Parts: sequence; structure tokens; C-alpha cells
Amino acid sequence: MQGRILRRRPPRLLVHLLSLLLIVGLAAGARVSSAEVRVSAGTYTNPLPVQIPGDGLVESCADPSVIRGQQPGDTYWYMYCTTDPLNDEDKTGDNFNFHKIPMLRSLDLVNWTYMGDAFAAVPSWGEPTAGVWAPEIDYFNGKYYLYYGITDVKTEVSGEPNCGGDNAIGVATSSSPLGPWDDIGRPVVEPRRNGPGCNFFWTFDPEVIVAEPVDEYSEPQKYIYYGSYYGGIQVRMLSADGFTAPAESAVQVTIANRYEGAEVVRHDDYYYLFVSASNCCNGPQTGYSVYAGRAASPTGPFVDREGVSLLAGRVGGTPVLSLNGNRWVGPGHNTVFTDFEGQDWTIYHAIDQNDPYFAGTDNFTKRPVLLDALDWIDGWPTVRGGHWISDTPQPAPAAQPGDTTAYRTPPAPMDEPGPLLEAFSDEFNGASLSPRWSWVREPAADQFGLTGESFRFETQGADLYQTNNSASVLTEAAPSGNYVVETRVRLSLPAEGCCFNYVQAGLVIYGDDDRYLKLVHASIWETRQTEFAREYVDVSKGPFYGSTLIGPPDEWTYLRIVKRTHAGAEHYTAYTKRDAPGAQWVRGGTWTHSLGTSARIGLVSMGGTGFTANFDYVRVYQLVHSRIWMPAMFR
Repeated sequence: MQGRILRRRPPRLLVHLLSLLLIVGLAAGARVSSAEVRVSAGTYTNPLPVQIPGDGLVESCADPSVIRGQQPGDTYWYMYCTTDPLNDEDKTGDNFNFHKIPMLRSLDLVNWTYMGDAFAAVPSWGEPTAGVWAPEIDYFNGKYYLYYGITDVKTEVSGEPNCGGDNAIGVATSSSPLGPWDDIGRPVVEPRRNGPGCNFFWTFDPEVIVAEPVDEYSEPQKYIYYGSYYGGIQVRMLSADGFTAPAESAVQVTIANRYEGAEVVRHDDYYYLFVSASNCCNGPQTGYSVYAGRAASPTGPFVDREGVSLLAGRVGGTPVLSLNGNRWVGPGHNTVFTDFEGQDWTIYHAIDQNDPYFAGTDNFTKRPVLLDALDWIDGWPTVRGGHWISDTPQPAPAAQPGDTTAYRTPPAPMDEPGPLLEAFSDEFNGASLSPRWSWVREPAADQFGLTGESFRFETQGADLYQTNNSASVLTEAAPSGNYVVETRVRLSLPAEGCCFNYVQAGLVIYGDDDRYLKLVHASIWETRQTEFAREYVDVSKGPFYGSTLIGPPDEWTYLRIVKRTHAGAEHYTAYTKRDAPGAQWVRGGTWTHSLGTSARIGLVSMGGTGFTANFDYVRVYQLVHSRIWMPAMFR
């Protein structure tokens, strides 16, 4: 539970909870349904139903934070969402209504009821037009603490007039989980300058923990995490009253331009930092996903399963939750809790590809709230044993004392290549390219060639990105049916440093310039990442591009795309691996696409000049079946 001492699990939320009902005070303006009763769900199907009493459903609850009632007799669970309209019809005239932290409650963690908003207006130290984002709910000192990000503070707070980007973290308290909330009237974490003028790091997404004492003589220490892409994520010590976080205590925990949405969980001997990456709000092309690193200390350093730091230029992060080929994309900004049978769960937002935007818009992404079980496999968290987002009926959590859950960790599929398809594979050890290869926009002769050990391809000042279709693509035919394509590539970028945007090299599955998938080692500001992107053309909206991220790259990086047809749809799953002793394949997200039988396998080296990509080989394998990987409890 947020705001409690994070002791070794299990349990996290099972102590000192009572089962008697308590009628709790409601915030001013909250709407209550007399029909709100506990429903024993048995199963549920995403998204979670959130009833507006007498007025439809809440269809968007981004950046959720969850807590169980902490006062004697309160058996409800409470959820808090970022500022957004509740649904498509939530308008005054032609303008959407933006609720300043909607509050929800539930008895069974499945059926939720909207209970009003935490604030009627932006807190006094913020500009009236500011957003109130990414709430974090905690309980200590005998009261509830509601932390939040505010997007634009007043001039007297930041010292910068007419800025709009001077964001900060605030907090309000209440004796009730539904308010009324008493704001402290100033930042807990102030706007953080990165230069003159309106140049402030992004100070969003608070997360608060109370860390386990280091010894029997020490007091528990509170910490607050905050930050986003611009500036990365930091952690500070938080005062006992929860109101002050000294700047001099700040410790950087992630590199800039990779992560946001921190959530910290104590499990066994480690603190696990859950973070989200990629674009949160790109409609049906949203590749947002959740990753994790762990550390022995709440201040890090956090490393992934491969031992790669989340502060490294070739940035670490083990996938926990990503798109899996069903209708849901962009799962992220999660919260974690434990049910009454000791099973961990995560609540997060995601996007329905079939209903991605608020009605009447083509760029305002709607983010419903979803629930799935969280498992721990060999010391690392993964949702549903690695199956990730569910879109079929699932066993419900044990939400109350005496409840049980029927959830059990399912075996997760892990793809392995079958026989090598030699007619589609090339070791690049000849004197010239095989005639199986052909160019889309052949580059100058001095820009590519065989070295005797690899295929050399100089990076181009060109790209394949929406309407910029200028890059060269070396292609060969793809086999019919299911297959695995793999390469090993070295991109001569420095491991650290900024900036070489957006130099990249890797694999593509190429339909045409506006219909493809690509898996590349890419430079993005301070970072080196592996990006798995999809582009297609919507005739009503033009080219669309979206990407998710996989494992950390290396000097040499293995890239693998698995193609399979499932229920008549083409599914493409990305894997990456570092070129290091003991390195394991990292499975990432699955995009669906409609490339057809004429799609080709290709190589690209683009995004900026001055670097060299060397491809060691291209190997194509038959995909016979997916091997079923059994978690330890099933072996």
C-alpha cells in the first residue's frame, strides 16, 4: 500500500484491515448511488466497468493510483485518475469537461463507481488553466495524502512569467479517502530549471513510499519519486509530515528521455522500480509499455534482468507489460497492489484500437482502466506470467478478507526458431551481394558493400517516417507462412552522450514505404534504445507511425522478429539480445499489421550521416510452434 512501510512481500496490503463497513464522508459534489453494493464478480473482462450513478460509464481513467480504505471498518478500495473527461458525452456545449482527479471506489476491485472529483478548481498556486495529473494516494500520520503533478504554476512560484511548462508536485490531505481535500498551497517538489527562460525539467508523476528501516534503531524513511522524459526520474527524501522534499537529497534513478510514471514495490530483498516508456497517447499506434529495474536501496542504482542500469546510455529495462496482438495497445502508468490471498495485481491504462479517441476528435486519446494479475518469475515481475494484457474473462482478485481468487499463473509462450531456411538466409561472407537482394532507392556504391565478414551499410541522412520516404532499403523475399528473421548488427554510435537523433539501423518487414514494421538500434537524445515500430496508411488521416521499445542494445545487438498468422491476422513480435556472456533474449511487444504475401525482409541504416552499420548475417527460420515456457511453479 502506498504510504506504508514497504516490507518484504507477501503481503503488502493485508495487515490491520478490518471487514466491517463504514459509511465514509463524500467530497462536495460527489454523486452516490443507493444501488452501490458489493458484487462478487467471479470473473471480469477488461476494461473495468466504472459507473457514473445515473449517467453512464467512465471511459477514461489515465495514470491510476489505488489504495484500500485505511480507517477501521472501511472495506472499500479507492482509485484516482488524471485530469480528463469521463466519457465522450462529458461536455459543456462543444467543450469537454476536464475533471480534476476523478475519484472512484469499489468493494470487489472490478465494479467501480465514480464518487466525484478531488478538486473543484486547480489548487491556488497553479494557473487556473493547468492540468492536474497523475495522482498518487498514500496514507500515513493518520490521514490520506493525495500527491499530484500540476502542469503550470503561477509566476510567483516558478519565477518565470507566461511559461506554461513550469510544472511541479503538490499534495493535499484529508481524513477521508474521498475528501474534502486540504491543499498545502505550495509545491512539495518545485519547478526544476534546466536553463534560462521557460526551460524546466518535467516534474510529473509522483510516487511515494515509506522504506523499510535499515536497522532496528532507524526510523522509516519516506521517499518521493518524480520526473518524466525531459530530465528523467529522480528520488528525494520526503519529510516525516510528507510536505517537504529537499532538493539537495535528489538522486537520479533513470536516464533522461526514456521513462516516466514511477511505481516502486518492495519484493523479497529488492526495491522494484516500475516505469513506462514510449508515447502514452498516440491513439491506435500507442506503443507505451511498462518496464522494471531493481535495486537493494530505494535510491538505486536500478538495473534490469541483464544487469544493465536504467541510467546507462544503452538504457536498461526489463519488459513487464506490453502490447500482445489483441485489441489493446499502449498499456502503462501502472499501480501495484496485493489482494487478500497474497496475489499481486496491477491496474493501468491502455487504448482500445477500435475506439482510440474521444468522440469527435482524431488526436485526443481515450485511456480506459484495466486490471491484470502480476506474477514474479525468477525474481522479475511480469503480467499474467508473460501473456500481458487480457481481453477475455479473467478470475477476479480476492478483494475482501475471506475471499479467494481462482487466478493461477498461466504458462507463457516463448518463440524459438525452427529449421534454418537457407534460401532466405545470408552470412554476408561472399565477394558481392547475392542476387536475392534488391534495393528500394539504391544508395551510392561507396555507401555499402561486403567486408568479408559482414555487410557494411553507411547511415543515411534519410528516413522512412510518415511522409519522409527517402531511405534506401535492402530487401529480399520473405517466406510464406510463419517465420523468424534474425540479424546481428553493430552501429558505430558512441555508447553514451547526446545527441545523434535519430540514427538507426536494423530490420524491416517491408510492404511499402507507408506499410512496414521495423526493429532497430536507435539513438534518441541521450539514449541508445531498440525501437519496434509500425507504420500504416489510414486513407482518412494519412500515414501513421507508432513504436514500442524492447531490451537494451549493445556494441553488437541481436534483433529478431517473429511473424505468425493468428485468427487471420498477421502478428509480429520483437526480441532483442545483447552481445554479452550469459545474455538472454528479451521479448517485447507484438504489433498486428496487414502486409500481405508480397511483404519483404529488409535492412535499413538511416536517420543521419556519419556512422556505419555492419550486419553480421540475416538468418530466416521456420516457426513451427511456440515453445511453452513454464514458470518455476509449474515445472
